[in-house]
Amino acid sequence: MIKKWTTKDFPVGLYNLHSDPSINFQMNRFYNWTNDRIMLDEMRSASNTIHSYNDLIKSFIELGENSLQKNEKLKAAYYFRGAEFYLPESDPHKQNLRNRFISLASDFYSISENQHYMIPYQNGYLSAYRISPENPKDTVVFFGGFDSYVEELFLMTLIFKDAGYDVICFDGPGQGTALEDYKIPMTHEWEKPVKSILDYFMLNDVTLIGMSLGGYLSLRAAAYEKRVKKVIAYDILTDFFDVLTYQIDPAFRDTFKDMITQKKMEEVNTVLKKLTEKSLMLEWGIMQGMHITGSKSPYEFFHSMISYNTAAFSHLITQDVLLLAGQNDHYVPIKQFTDQISTLTKVHSLTARMFTPEETADTHCQIGNLGLAADVMLNWIEQTQ
Repeated sequence: MIKKWTTKDFPVGLYNLHSDPSINFQMNRFYNWTNDRIMLDEMRSASNTIHSYNDLIKSFIELGENSLQKNEKLKAAYYFRGAEFYLPESDPHKQNLRNRFISLASDFYSISENQHYMIPYQNGYLSAYRISPENPKDTVVFFGGFDSYVEELFLMTLIFKDAGYDVICFDGPGQGTALEDYKIPMTHEWEKPVKSILDYFMLNDVTLIGMSLGGYLSLRAAAYEKRVKKVIAYDILTDFFDVLTYQIDPAFRDTFKDMITQKKMEEVNTVLKKLTEKSLMLEWGIMQGMHITGSKSPYEFFHSMISYNTAAFSHLITQDVLLLAGQNDHYVPIKQFTDQISTLTKVHSLTARMFTPEETADTHCQIGNLGLAADVMLNWIEQTQ
């Protein structure tokens, strides 16, 4: 009998697995996509020896190999993903770990080659999966953000499919295959890859869902691509430059922003080098940001992110809109939730949902209760038919 996936397949709970907040969040993230409680114990035990990213990478590769020996494919996939997540682009092991993750995740969820599409885009391709039930209600187009691979979202995709939706999930510029294989950098003009997807599959009237940085990207696409009928910002991300500088000491934040806007490149690079020595989160964020944007320096990456601000186009959005936010999102300041609400002046309808600690869903993208976030999205799509 073929399994029917539901929101109950996500676990509920947020755990203290590591003393560093960013590593702890990512460990919870990988567990949330596997729902394997043994993984919690394994990561908690390994944490005692993890004092740097190199420690984490070594540990996760070992845990992945051990899981594979036990034929625990999904757990192995996410351990390899966790190790690859922290490797720089230059590391020769990165692509091997990425390929193993994709292969194992696809195998576990029985995603076949005929469900995988390569869509021509610029000088390369976008990787997309179309997973559909018989007689679908509607089409949902789903993508991630700053650091996700589309294969990481298979469980959410299958839940939407088993709820009756034709689902297309894809990696755009600066993500997955487009980035790693074809070196296509991230763009703030997200209507361009969305247009390519809608054109390729000949789609109209879709629901667009963007996760994490996708909270900006989805709204940007909806502003300029009216084949989008409904749009979900999962979660909101109104101003990405503000999100980046949110990781800097508040006492220095305004000064740093001035240095960026005044284009003090050498000073900014010097300051960021010192700051990353004290913050693993900032160190990884700059490495990943330079990678996805093709930036040659931290300054160039930060300066390019000024364009990722929804204020310039929010008044152009005319669709039904759902905004999600975590009350204690450690990446996105909660003020961006109310900022986004206030600028959507022309939408057909607006629903905003803030998740709380009592729901174990107040973190970024509701890690700790992904099932609740999925329920909210599915219910909203039904109610706005």
